[in-house]
Amino acid sequence: MIRIVTAGRLRWLEREAEQAGVRAREVQSQADAAWRRHVRELFAVTGRAERAEAATAEVGAILAGAMSELSAAQQELLLKDIEIRRLRQELEGRTLTVLLHYGEPHTIYASREDAYADTATHGADPGAWVPSGERPAAECKWRCEAFTYNAASNGFRRAYMPEPKPVGEAA
Repeated sequence: MIRIVTAGRLRWLEREAEQAGVRAREVQSQADAAWRRHVRELFAVTGRAERAEAATAEVGAILAGAMSELSAAQQELLLKDIEIRRLRQELEGRTLTVLLHYGEPHTIYASREDAYADTATHGADPGAWVPSGERPAAECKWRCEAFTYNAASNGFRRAYMPEPKPVGEAA
């Protein structure tokens, strides 16, 4: 088949080709701009990801150190708890003697004899100990009080409680 192309048709085809070229350049320009945005965004995302990985590694190292310190502290706490329990069992039912100087605690001793011996170093006659009677502790230069460990109150209480006195005539 033979087709005859006229000059008008050729001009129309040239215009169409020129418009298609302009449109192709516009689309190529838009594609290039989109590619540049994509590359910039990719670099930004990659940078954020690298910073996040570095921060994660740093936090991981800090957490590992904190966990190590926590483990050491828990181990130390466990050992101290064991020691406290051992000491409480050792003290259960045992009497300790507190040496009072004018009513103020001075020293704690394992026994009354140890307290008497030590007061001699402070100038008290070791053979001159007498019961303090009803005098207040603040009036006695040296006075020994016995205390026992009380597990119920998690503390110490006097071993020998004074006899309660009736108030007035009521008892």
